[in-house]
Amino acid sequence: MEHPAEKIVLDDPRFELRRWRAADADAADRAVAESRDHLAPWLFWAIGHSRDSAVEFVNRCERDWESGDAYNYAITVGGEAIGSISLMRRIAPAGLEIGYWLHPAWTGRGLMTKAVTALTREAFTLPGTDHVEIHHDEANLASGAVPKRLGFTEVGRRPLGPEEPRGTAQTGVLVIWRLRRADAL
Repeated sequence: MEHPAEKIVLDDPRFELRRWRAADADAADRAVAESRDHLAPWLFWAIGHSRDSAVEFVNRCERDWESGDAYNYAITVGGEAIGSISLMRRIAPAGLEIGYWLHPAWTGRGLMTKAVTALTREAFTLPGTDHVEIHHDEANLASGAVPKRLGFTEVGRRPLGPEEPRGTAQTGVLVIWRLRRADAL
C-alpha cells in the first residue's frame, strides 16, 4: 500500500504537517489540554481528554498509518504541535475524509485553509483516490468555512445516530462536503 508523505511543508515554511509518532504523546497532550474548551463543543473526545488518551492517540496514529486506515499529522509551527489534521479511509473505497482541529491561539489566520489545501493535494497523489470529503456539525461554522473556501461542494447532510458521541454544542447534523479529483485545487 502506498502512503502519503510523512512531512508536508505549507506555503509558509514556518508551518508544516508531520506524521504523529508515539514519541509525540507530550506534544499531543499539551496541544489538546490547552485547546480543550475550544474543542469540546465539536469533538466529543476532547471532553474527557487526559495524558493517557494522548498516549493512546499517538499509538493509534502509528497503527493506522501502517495499516493505511488513517494518516494523522501534527500541524506544527517551529516544531511545536498546534493542531492536528488527518486523512481517513472511512467513507468509501475511492474516498478519503479529512478531519482537523487547531489550537485557538492560531485560528483566524488562514492556517487551516493552507493545511487542508496541502493535505487534499497529497490525498490525490494516492492511487485510487477519486474524492476527498470533509464532515462537520452544521453549527460549526468555522470548520464549514474551510471546504467552502476551497471549492468543495456540499453534497448532503446526515443526522448522527443515537449511539454516535457528540461534542457539547453539536446539533447532531453533519454537513458533508466533497471535492472530486477532476475538480481539485
